[in-house]
Amino acid sequence: MLLPTTTLLLLTLAGVPVQAAPQAATPALPIALERRLAERLGARVGDTLAVGREAGAPEGRAVVTAIYEPAADPSVITRRDLHARFHLPDFTALLGAPDRVDRFGVGLAPGVPPDSAARELNRIAFGFQASPSAEIASESSQTFRVVSRFHDAIAIISVVASAIFLLCIMLLKVEERRRDAAVMRFTGIRRRTIFAALLLEAVLVAALGSAMGVGLALVAGAATNAYYQRFFDTTLIFSAVTPGILRFSVLLSLGLGLGAGALAAWRLVRTRPLVLWGRE
Repeated sequence: MLLPTTTLLLLTLAGVPVQAAPQAATPALPIALERRLAERLGARVGDTLAVGREAGAPEGRAVVTAIYEPAADPSVITRRDLHARFHLPDFTALLGAPDRVDRFGVGLAPGVPPDSAARELNRIAFGFQASPSAEIASESSQTFRVVSRFHDAIAIISVVASAIFLLCIMLLKVEERRRDAAVMRFTGIRRRTIFAALLLEAVLVAALGSAMGVGLALVAGAATNAYYQRFFDTTLIFSAVTPGILRFSVLLSLGLGLGAGALAAWRLVRTRPLVLWGRE
């Protein structure tokens, strides 16, 4: 079992090139380094490092047996922690604290409720406290929930404002067609036909705007991920444009365009032809 730790300092952490540790009677411990830590140390698989609880005080040797990419975790992305993993017995022996851990995970058999298992463990607990993983994840993600609600509020305000702006644009666009509508009315074209033509034009405008919006969202999302993944040196996805989001956005855009176009066209076809022509 390998556990991450940030309490154990590697003596080459300050950027000194990795050198082979002096040979000693004690065997070298296997160690796995996080990719970022390995790059900072210049270490590769097979290198031997001097390790200890304090910088400048080597207490043993460790051989790099693996270099791994940590799982993307937004809760620790800003802390810039670097991790090294040891086998648990080796790590506790190096720290001089056997049979002591900060946390560990317990796997449950299929069908066992995590809440019930946690309550039973806490009932007989001594020196530890059991919590379901979902509860721990919920507590650690409170900040992201607040940010998510803030984004939801911004999105609602943006949609309402854009809907009002779209309605104004459609009304102005239809007002420019007053004389065209008057001529069509004078030539005997029915109101229903005029209404359908104006509505079709509004739908086409909304579809074009939706396509441009989808393209802009994809480009902005790719740029955001490229910048912040490079800045934090992580594989975490910062901007995800999912098919569900695109589907909802396109349907909302078409719906708003259809509604604004229908309202503007209905207002135009209800007006008498002479008024449209400007004779009354």
